[in-house]
Amino acid sequence: MKLPPYAELLGLTVEPGGDAPVLVMPFSGDVVGRPRFLHGGAIGGLLEMAAVGALLQALAAEDGAKVKPVNVTVDYMRGGREKETRAKGTVTRLGNRVANVSAIAWQDEEDRPIAAARMNFLIVR
Repeated sequence: MKLPPYAELLGLTVEPGGDAPVLVMPFSGDVVGRPRFLHGGAIGGLLEMAAVGALLQALAAEDGAKVKPVNVTVDYMRGGREKETRAKGTVTRLGNRVANVSAIAWQDEEDRPIAAARMNFLIVR
């Protein structure tokens, strides 16, 4: 799976997952917002890349399918601290032309997310 260049800018690495890959973003000066906290844009970018990763894995059998984000909604639940942040996407609907994907980001425990997103994608086959 090849993620967009923005994933490299954030320093993301991929941990293989059963239904979707888990993306890991290290804490660094490139993702700092206010002192000792992650920037909201970096969290949003991580969530978007996790959603893209999940969708690309779901479309892996369709070589050549392209995805284009239509919209994104991010809910910030708590501040991201000075540690690794993980995110994972879930394809909730995969149609012929449109896909709906959700994603969560967490630091310590997956069941205590720091942010969540819902995205809609246009699929070009």
